[in-house]
Amino acid sequence: MTIAEQMKQIAIDARRASRRMADLSSSVKNQLLINMAAALENEAATLQRENARDLEAGRAKGLSAAMLDRLELDDKRIRGMADGLREVAALPDPVGEITGMWRRPNNLQVGRMRIPLGVIGIIFESRPNVTADAAALCLKSGNAVILRGGSEALHSNSAIGAILQRQLTELGLPAAAVQVVTTSDRAAVTELLKLEEQIDLIIPRGGEGLIRFVSEHSRIPVIKHYKGVCHVFVDAGADMEMAEKIAVNAKAQRPGVCNAMETLLVHREIAAEFVPRVVAALAAAGVEVRGCPQVRDLAPEVKAATEEDWDAEYLDLILAMRVVDDLEAAVDHINTHGSLHTEAIVTRDYANAQRFLRLVNSSTVVVNASTRFADGGELGLGAEIGISTTKLHSFGPMGLEDLTTRKFIVLGEGQIRS
Repeated sequence: MTIAEQMKQIAIDARRASRRMADLSSSVKNQLLINMAAALENEAATLQRENARDLEAGRAKGLSAAMLDRLELDDKRIRGMADGLREVAALPDPVGEITGMWRRPNNLQVGRMRIPLGVIGIIFESRPNVTADAAALCLKSGNAVILRGGSEALHSNSAIGAILQRQLTELGLPAAAVQVVTTSDRAAVTELLKLEEQIDLIIPRGGEGLIRFVSEHSRIPVIKHYKGVCHVFVDAGADMEMAEKIAVNAKAQRPGVCNAMETLLVHREIAAEFVPRVVAALAAAGVEVRGCPQVRDLAPEVKAATEEDWDAEYLDLILAMRVVDDLEAAVDHINTHGSLHTEAIVTRDYANAQRFLRLVNSSTVVVNASTRFADGGELGLGAEIGISTTKLHSFGPMGLEDLTTRKFIVLGEGQIRS
């Protein structure tokens, strides 16, 4: 079979399996996930043997230490995958939920029922634990899933997929509900992206290059976020101790992730006091600051920011800092240079907090807390399939509900339309 024929068959099998998965009870889905969790732990030796093949190949290719660390499946990470499956099993099942039921003048009852999307394709890089995490969320929400990981994790992903499939068949369910693409041929991605009749949604997880490639070549709707240019605005009259702690945490706690702060905005009324203080705190955390002229006047050790810095996602211990005239100027900067990911305000002014919530056009807006909380687990979703910075069909961290849609249901007693 050609690559195109292989991908078409995978998608056809997934579509067929999705109809069965949509009809499963919550108890069956939960038992399936619990069985999968136990199987991953029981077959840890198999997983680590296959993972060792990927690690050896990665070292031969010269992958960085950070990439190899992301790739490795040690005992702790295998337990983490299993725990993640159990956590998803414990979450409420969104499928079948009926919302907003109302009665029409002719006595028809109209409502909306939450249903699975159908077949979800997930294209991701590096971390093999994504295979188990994504499968769990898709299965719990009644979907079938096609997983295409990076070539550097081919053996690890294939081994995880095989374990999950065995648990499906042991419960009499179609193995095609979870399929891992086992070819490293890049043409497989291009072919999958053409299959709009079989696949309902594509979710890319990885760097900006991958996401742009998928978005540009897909005939299927894509949930995406290109990058996370996240901001913290310190308002006039803010609690400076709070603002300092939030700024350092948002930048330095884990700088290489999409919800880390990349630009700090400071109200001009407190800049003289706050800028030197926060620059010192950030320097102590190993952060290089690049500032506007006003910032450099107050902290001469700061490097000069260029226009490109306001749009940069550093994913590193580097931070842009700017003094702004007021809340409106901060919002304008964010809406001009942000990436619709996560923004925060530190303020004691309730009215300003509410205005910031209304005016900032991002998927997560935070008051008096770190941007690092823009995460499905931290926000109470239990887990997330990814983060969307597009407003259709989901916006922000995506949990189980975001892998469903709603259909209208109409309950009558023989009514006919005149």
